[in-house]
Amino acid sequence: MNADVTILVVEDDPAVAEALVEGIRSDGYRVHHEPTAAGAMAWGIAHHPHLAVLDVRLPDGSGFDIVRAFRARGHHLPIMMLTAATDEVDVAIGLESGADEYVPKPYRLRELLARIRALLRRAYGELSSADADQLRIADLVLDRSSGSVTRGGARLELTPTEFRLLVYLAQHAGQVLSRAQLIDGVWGYAYEDMDEKTVNVHVRRLRMKVEPDPDHPTIILTVPGLGYRVDR
Repeated sequence: MNADVTILVVEDDPAVAEALVEGIRSDGYRVHHEPTAAGAMAWGIAHHPHLAVLDVRLPDGSGFDIVRAFRARGHHLPIMMLTAATDEVDVAIGLESGADEYVPKPYRLRELLARIRALLRRAYGELSSADADQLRIADLVLDRSSGSVTRGGARLELTPTEFRLLVYLAQHAGQVLSRAQLIDGVWGYAYEDMDEKTVNVHVRRLRMKVEPDPDHPTIILTVPGLGYRVDR
């Protein structure tokens, strides 16, 4: 099954790129490598890979530029950002741009592959489960069989992680969920190096798309000191 999945790797360091490409390929995936932002945008937009692994620092731009380009054109493939930077600002920019995950360098290949598998599962596996049903929150309809969210028949464009987050909140409607619970339930396993503040970024992005007034949310509610809750 992995052989049917194409992953775009964007990394300008030849040695790092070779190790990354070979590592991902060894897990059975098809891999296409681009060393520049321009090349990645052109190839990705033309060929629609299933997932992208992007370095942040590139000679002609950044991974953020690639994310924005993909999202602006309606490409909602899962995106993983790789960077040596540990500044929370970089994390926030990456997530705000539309990335699904942020992995700091140096990383362990085994962990990276596990995260890739989890991202693919969330985007194309669990969300297309044949026995999935519809969920409703306020005036939103969440269709797990198609991975779509609609309001009044109009589709809202969410990333796979945003959809998974909204589904998880809907499945626990009326229940306050802590950030740690959301990390475990939405991302599939607890990240030792995942700051719970990144959940806030994902929630903020999600509110921008589903709330009538994101500054005064009525769907995804903040429970001070505890976490988040949605009510049916």
